Amino acid sequence: MTDKWENDKEIQIFREYLKIPSVHPNPDYEPCVEFLRRQATSLAMDFKVYYPVNDKNPIVVLSLTGKDPSLPAIMLNSHMDVVPVFPEKWSHPPFSAHLDSDGKIFARGSQDMKCVGMQFLGAIRALKKDGVEFKRTIHATFVPDEEVGGKLGMAKFVHTDDFKALNVGFSLDEGIASPTDTFPVFYAERPTWRVHFNCSGTPGHGSLLHKNTAGEKVRYMLDKMMDFRKHEVKRLESNPELLIGDVTTNFWRSSIKCVPPLLRIGFDIRLSMDVDHSNFMKKLEKWCEEAGGGIEIDIELKEPAMPKTTLDESNIYWTAFKKAVDALKLKIKTQIFPAATDSRFVREVGIPAIGFSPMNNTPVLLHDHDEYLEADVYLRGIDIYKKIINEVANC
Repeated sequence: MTDKWENDKEIQIFREYLKIPSVHPNPDYEPCVEFLRRQATSLAMDFKVYYPVNDKNPIVVLSLTGKDPSLPAIMLNSHMDVVPVFPEKWSHPPFSAHLDSDGKIFARGSQDMKCVGMQFLGAIRALKKDGVEFKRTIHATFVPDEEVGGKLGMAKFVHTDDFKALNVGFSLDEGIASPTDTFPVFYAERPTWRVHFNCSGTPGHGSLLHKNTAGEKVRYMLDKMMDFRKHEVKRLESNPELLIGDVTTNFWRSSIKCVPPLLRIGFDIRLSMDVDHSNFMKKLEKWCEEAGGGIEIDIELKEPAMPKTTLDESNIYWTAFKKAVDALKLKIKTQIFPAATDSRFVREVGIPAIGFSPMNNTPVLLHDHDEYLEADVYLRGIDIYKKIINEVANC
């Protein structure tokens, strides 16, 4: 029953890529680089590797020069790295790319996001076979480090002369699977803050009732953060128009660490687009004072307010993207991405970016055990990207 998928060239290429264990915490990208070098050769695309940070974190660029290279280019971005695995939790080895009789391909990265990178190349392969030419140059970029923040990849690359020389005008990157008919399309991302509260207080013997202790301050800060979280949950549940990306989330991300007389607690916070960052910081400072003072706010990460990609006729790339999905009669819903992708770094330097993964009627399994993608969904995604790439590269 699996012959129709096993013998499909695109499925073979996809599964080969999935078998490369470019997995954190110590990903080895060299097998990916060599695999992509072979893909570039088969597609007659230019091949370059950049090292904006160090030689262990390459950025691979496959380029197809357009008929008018002076026009801003299209970037098709994906990341090579994948999150850690716990093999004992999987039905099949996570880097075997096992294809079962139902056409499900089990592998880490099958949804996040080796699928998208190979679908980009599959679409280019099909378009070239059809004799399609492009006005704009196309760059298929494969970057490292996205799963752990992008500091060794796209975050640095967008500020280099090498990136500027690519003359990127628009970026297409990953989205997320959808369990319904509707495809989510992402045009913005919430900034991430990672905040630690170092709570100092009165030390002493446990038999006494000291005032202003570190434990009391931790409890107060926990209550405030959890009350704020409860408020955002209520706001989300009471308004059917809101999605998770429209509210502020916070997650208690570290255990309470004790270095008497100091207790430290940390939170991962994703700020909604309508939050004033200065006012939010003042709110945190006020809670620290209300807790009794003596609390140091230690900010591990404080991303700035993130620009949005404009979704109207002033954005010719959005118009072209929308024309393609309308022609394919796809149901889409534009929204703010609930987590973070490399698109935020691209938008920061003024380049419009859209996040879209052509996986509908598919359970959301990114970062989950037994991550899989159906072969037919994968192949349909290539056809979808064929239309989209043709439109945006010729607008």
